[in-house]
Order: sequence, then structure tokens, then C-alpha cells
Amino acid sequence: MADTILVVDDEKNIRRTLRMVLEGEGFEVLEAGSAEEAFPIIDESAPDLVVLDVRLPGMSGVDALERIRKDRSPDALPIVVISGHASLSEAVQAVQRGANDFLEKPLDRDRMLVSLKNALAMRKLARELEALKRDAGRRYEMIGESPAMKRLYSEIEKVAPTRGRVLITGESGTGKELIARAIHKLSPRANAAFVKVNCAAIPAELIESELFGHERGAFTGAQGRKRGLFEVAHMGTLFLDEIGDMSLAAQAKVLRALQNGEITRVGGDATVAVDVRVVAATNKDLEVAVGKGEFREDLYFRLNVVPIKSPSLRDRLEDVPQLASAFLEEFCAENGMRTKPYEAEVMDALVEHHWPGNVRELRNVVERMAILSGDAITLEDLPDFPERLLPSEIAHDASTPSPAGTTETGEPRETLRVFRDRKEREYIKETLDRCDWNISRAATLLGVERTNLHKKMRSLGLKRER
Repeated sequence: MADTILVVDDEKNIRRTLRMVLEGEGFEVLEAGSAEEAFPIIDESAPDLVVLDVRLPGMSGVDALERIRKDRSPDALPIVVISGHASLSEAVQAVQRGANDFLEKPLDRDRMLVSLKNALAMRKLARELEALKRDAGRRYEMIGESPAMKRLYSEIEKVAPTRGRVLITGESGTGKELIARAIHKLSPRANAAFVKVNCAAIPAELIESELFGHERGAFTGAQGRKRGLFEVAHMGTLFLDEIGDMSLAAQAKVLRALQNGEITRVGGDATVAVDVRVVAATNKDLEVAVGKGEFREDLYFRLNVVPIKSPSLRDRLEDVPQLASAFLEEFCAENGMRTKPYEAEVMDALVEHHWPGNVRELRNVVERMAILSGDAITLEDLPDFPERLLPSEIAHDASTPSPAGTTETGEPRETLRVFRDRKEREYIKETLDRCDWNISRAATLLGVERTNLHKKMRSLGLKRER
């Protein structure tokens, strides 16, 4: 689709000449003889660029430029100002008020086309950058409205504006990095760097060089001075992920940096002042590690000023549908596919899964289903979860034996999972019958949320017999 250019000039011949040149280059052209005539065209037709004369009847071009800039940034609407009578001060004033370029009449055709195409290219790049920023922001968004997540959001909002150090604990795959990024984003340091260090991925002999930098010749291969990540994160946030895997030698240096706000590069003597907020994370029990002598006790207390627990996915299964839908939309967009729907039974099965790998496991499962499924995601697209039973299997008649094995006398027996689900189904059905299938009353008696009871009924194949 061709870009649209609005030419605002009170001279009809200028407008006609520009129209001929621009249409010859494949642009669509709109015209206005004054600023007052241009404003409604900008609002209604949304041109991609404006060529604006400085000397106009009524409102001047410079004043019109200032008014347009109040409503639209240069990224939204580039403006190239032209004039045959403007002084140098007027040209400077136009650029200061937001013009992308200033051209003198008579206009040089090639110079003008280069200016217009550059302005449009810069606008396109700015929009692409903004889109990338939005996508990156969405990638690091935390998803979920469960009680566990609401508590987590509250803790983040309280600690983020402070200078307090945070230790994030939780199982692998629960999103500890997302918590650290959220703390940084809501902190006064949000405009500075967020630097992540995976302590488990860096060899012990290199961790000090990575964190604190090194001087030239400090070791074989040190060709020059290198800034460490503490310096890179100056005035920002340093996220020490998997800090439980850091060597004791590196721990001692980290402790010194936290105590004094200073670091020393490997192979150097001079100290470098750094102002860094440290957020650490681990899936290990650091108290146990301290007891075994594997982690410094003084560093543990320095880091563990504000402890935050990252909840496992099985503790917030009600967030699974929202997470699964967000991941599916993301993967379909990345692979150029239309967003696919989930069959209801699929979502029920996802909610019933134990998710030992937490959100990371769910994300991988959804990506696999997005790629391998057809127009919709069905039960056949689900991976073989070890403990997964389909609703039809769970809702089998109690008298039907399970093929999972036999007793010592040779009689068929049920698996523990099938036995548990059968008993759960019987108890829920008994409660529903007692409440005349009033879902709200039954949920109250069972001590569960009404929506969770509905999900459980679907997964167990419970329907009122009429």
C-alpha cells in the first residue's frame, strides 16, 4: 500500500508540481491550502507524512507544526517544512519544534525525495522498534489471577520501590526471572540496566571475571581491560540467578561488593564504586547449604532481606487456562498461524495435570501442540502425561476393573489415581444430590470455589441425570 503525503501550501502551482512529482514516485497525495484546512484532513485521512510550508495565510506553518506536535510525535507523523522566504532563525525554530527536515524553495527534486523517504523510513523503524518493545514486554509479563499470584503481585509492589535486596526462591520453571524483572520495572531504577547472570551456567574459574571484570594480562587470554557485570549494572539491577551454585570464592567478593559498594577487577588493585541493587534467585534451600558449608551464612543474610516465594504451577492451577491461551496466541503469531481454539476436554486435562516442570513445562507443551495440531487443539494433540486420565476414563463405572495390575489372588485392581478419582467423584455426586444439584451450595459444603467445582465436574464427567 502506497504511503500518503499531505502537501500544505497556499500556492496552487506548488501543490500541483509536488503532486506530479510524488505521484510519479508512487505516493498518494492530498492537498491543503492552509493550516486550518490541513487539520481535519490529518484527523480524518491520517496521512503518513506532511509537507508543510512556513508562510501560510492565517496560522503560520511553524505554529501549525507546534499544534500537530502536541497531538502527534515525529514517529507518528513526520513533517518536512519548506519555505522560499524563511530566515535561518525560522528554519532552526521549525526543527526545534519537531520538523524532521527543512527544505528551501525552489525545491530540488532529488534532495526532496531523499528527505521524504528518509523521514518515512525513520518512522517505520521507530514503529518496528516500539512493536519489538511491546512484544518483549509481553514476553516478560506475569500472568495469573489466582490467590497465590495476587499475593505475589502485592509483595512485588511493596518491595519494588525500596532499596531492599530480594531473594526469590521456588522450583525450577516457576518464573523467578519474571519476578526479578517486575521488581526492576516498578523500581526507581527502571530506566537503567537490568543485567541477568546465570551463576550455574558460568564456569567457576570465570565467574569472578564475569561479575567484577579483569585487567589486561590478569590471566591467559585477557587481552585488555573488561568491565564486569556489576559495573554494567551500575545504577540498575543485577539479577543473580541460581546463586546457590556460585563458588565460595566468588561469594566472598559478592559479599564485599554488597557491604562496601565497591568491586575490584581480577588482576587489579584499584577499587571501583558501584551502585547496584542485587536481586538473587535459587531453587535450592540455602539454609541447608549454609549448614553444609556450601554457602556463606553472612552472604545469605545479606541477600535474604526480603524473601519472595515463587509459587509452583500446581499451587495455582486455576491460572492454567489463562497461561495456556496466552502461550498459544504467542506461538501461533510467531509461526504465522491463525490462533487455534482448545477443545474443552483439552483444557480440563491441562488443569488436571500435576506440572512438575511448572510454567516452563506448560509453555513447552503448548508450543508443541501449536505446531503439530490442525485447526483446533484436540485430546489427540496432548502429550502422554504419565498421570493423565481422560474424563471418559475417570468417569467409568465403579464396577469396571482397571487393567493396571492384579492382586495376589489374580483379581484386577485399580491404580491409586483411578481409585482416588472414583472416590472423589462419588463424594462430589453425593454432595450435589444432597444439595439438589445447587452448585453454589455444594461448593460451599465442599470448601471450594464455584468455578473450580464446575471444572472438577467436567473432568470427572459428572452431569445431573434427568
